[in-house]
Amino acid sequence: MIRPSFLQAGDRVGVLAMASKVSYPSLAEGLRILREDWGLEVVEGQTLYSQYNQFAGTDEERRRDLQQMLDDPSIKAIFSARGGYGSSKIIDTLRFQKFKKSPKWLVGFSDITAIHCHLHRLDFESLHATMPKLFGQEGAENALESLRKALWGEPLAYVVPAHPYNRTGKAAATIVGGNLCLLAHLLGSRSEIDTRGKILFIEDVEEYYYNLDRMMVQLKRARKLDQLAGIVVGQFTDLKDNESASFGKNHLEIISEYVQEFDYPVAFDFPVGHVPDNRAMVVGRHALLEVTPENTRLRFDS
Repeated sequence: MIRPSFLQAGDRVGVLAMASKVSYPSLAEGLRILREDWGLEVVEGQTLYSQYNQFAGTDEERRRDLQQMLDDPSIKAIFSARGGYGSSKIIDTLRFQKFKKSPKWLVGFSDITAIHCHLHRLDFESLHATMPKLFGQEGAENALESLRKALWGEPLAYVVPAHPYNRTGKAAATIVGGNLCLLAHLLGSRSEIDTRGKILFIEDVEEYYYNLDRMMVQLKRARKLDQLAGIVVGQFTDLKDNESASFGKNHLEIISEYVQEFDYPVAFDFPVGHVPDNRAMVVGRHALLEVTPENTRLRFDS
């Protein structure tokens, strides 16, 4: 995998909205942290101010904004201000020839999973991590510091308490993953990820239990689960059950069911997802996952 250069104070970075519209005032603290705390020069994309229905501009406006930053060799990282929906609508019109000559970090999560998966297919590392709109929220200190460490090239390792649904074991492999809905959404496209021999991490938000089950069925039928080195189950927040007849299982039970026949390590309740403590995950980086009766440890290679 190709690793973009790590950041240092004074570097230029871009902030734009790849998907849903964003309220510019909500970015005040995030932009302040980038400029004042981290000492970066911030280039603001036009999509921070534009709107087209629920999107941060038309598909063409969002594509053009992102393309300009991908092509600009002076920009060392691109932050998506928020997620929402829409990044997969512009993937196939993006061009990466100039990006390949001057790689940069792409930062975001949720809907931005589509961009991470596409970059992984192109053999580039990227950062599944918190976004500027969320930098200032209460409880986000660890998430923000993990992102800074990842961008600055500092050691990145996490220790998480043991969980009753865990399956112990050890795996040393490349990490891929992100939002479960997007991983299923990308199947059959040019951005579909190859999970064979890799550690997969998943998370999601505001899904019905039956739909979570359906997405796990889809991954299994597509053989995305059977040759994993390990799986890291992040946060599944604000899930919903049917109003009439209950689905009868929660997310822990659903996911456990679809990986029970395999023997790789499984780690639940990892701090990644739609929560303030959303730790940075370097998509495409080799890492060591150790699940023991005492805890889960994940350490990324330097």
